[in-house]
Amino acid sequence: MTELNEVKVEALLGIINSSAREAMAEYKNTGHGVPGADSSTFHPLDLATDTLALRKAIRLLEGACDQLNTILAPPQYTVFNFVNNYDWACTDVAVQSRIADVLDKYPEGLGVDALADAVNLDKIKTARILRVLALRGCFKEVKRDVFANTRLSLILKSTNNVWCHLQHHQQFPKYAAVLYETMIDQEFAKSDKVEKAPRAFALRKEGINDLNGFWSELDDEARDIFQRGMMGYTEIQGSSAVLHYYPWDNVSSVVDVGSGIGAMSIPLAKIFPHLRITNQDLPETIVQSRNVSPDIRSTPNGQVIFIFDQAWEKNAPEALLDGRVEFVPINFLEESPVVGKDVYYLRNIVHDWPDDESRVILHNIRKVMEPNSRVLIHECVLLRTFEGPDVGANEFSKDHKAPELTLLNFGSHTTYHLDMTMWFFANGKERTLNEFKILGQVPSIPGYVDDVCFVIIRRASVGLVLTQIYDLVGTMVLEFKIA
Repeated sequence: MTELNEVKVEALLGIINSSAREAMAEYKNTGHGVPGADSSTFHPLDLATDTLALRKAIRLLEGACDQLNTILAPPQYTVFNFVNNYDWACTDVAVQSRIADVLDKYPEGLGVDALADAVNLDKIKTARILRVLALRGCFKEVKRDVFANTRLSLILKSTNNVWCHLQHHQQFPKYAAVLYETMIDQEFAKSDKVEKAPRAFALRKEGINDLNGFWSELDDEARDIFQRGMMGYTEIQGSSAVLHYYPWDNVSSVVDVGSGIGAMSIPLAKIFPHLRITNQDLPETIVQSRNVSPDIRSTPNGQVIFIFDQAWEKNAPEALLDGRVEFVPINFLEESPVVGKDVYYLRNIVHDWPDDESRVILHNIRKVMEPNSRVLIHECVLLRTFEGPDVGANEFSKDHKAPELTLLNFGSHTTYHLDMTMWFFANGKERTLNEFKILGQVPSIPGYVDDVCFVIIRRASVGLVLTQIYDLVGTMVLEFKIA
């Protein structure tokens, strides 16, 4: 009789084979074939906004490969690899020195001597860095000591929004390094406040009191890099799939709460011209959003892509001229958004905040909703063992659970690492479906009214019920209505 563990291995091999073939089919469906590991140009699918089928295949493929290694490799080898990984440090060198920008001028490759001179680094150390990254398909050594860009290293060009996101991540290893110290520090250990995050602890060790918060430290250039980095995060997560899989045709008005510079509101305005859109964020961000926005272009196969380097006036002038878009400043911890809109959309907002502040944000929205209004929370969702039954399953969420015999969360740790990122930076967190349901549940305090004091709001729930979920692989869209 075949041993159960052997059955699991065979099941994983089957998943690897089938999911790889599904991914290949998605690439071939574009008419451009399957990309090569050392390809020096983007595949059209790399820049598309609707890659949901590909991402579902890759989710299975990555998870099964990781789990297969976990089962078959010696445990000491696997555990050592948890910490013996410096791809992040090598990537940071490439990002900071803009190596990909230099190599972009030399598609056939550039000798390491000239490359190191161009970026003002030592040639021997530069070659060592590039060889580490080349093992992962990021840069390639076309002949001895001659390097060129690849499809992966093109992401590291300074004109790419993901480059900006990696810039933002430069300091995170420093925050991670003090994690254990914060967990045993009397002042920090039990707190979930922003000012008691590992970031604040690390800065305090350097003699910096972060009294005014991260945003106040940034000059205009740094804010631009941050906002472009958030666009890059949209691309990383495939968040633009919401443009294709939420029924926007049934919606008339949208408020983008915490809109940034328009990662979602501009594509919405362009693709769905019937929508009336309100952008709401802090006053300085609203000013910035009028000056920096996506440039929308099309690939040869007709896929829409977004390049975030142009102004609203150039990119969606018809929306401005027609009065279909408005810009309204807000502090969502203290104020409610505009009244009576169909959809209140929050992308990567709630994960920045602990539960108390998240309830305040949602409560402020609840106060201005009409009976048929909806709240869309677009975030990563953690999948855990022993969760209760799902709610609102539909054709886009029915397969969000990993198949039998595979690890939880499809064996992928990406979402859990993003949870750590939010912890390091702001004492925020990613949440499970049940945790989101609890955030929005009906009031539990008799006599609860909208104008109760802040202390009561902290103990009360919001008055929303989760009715629908859309699994977009990297993220989910959770739809709430008034309970």
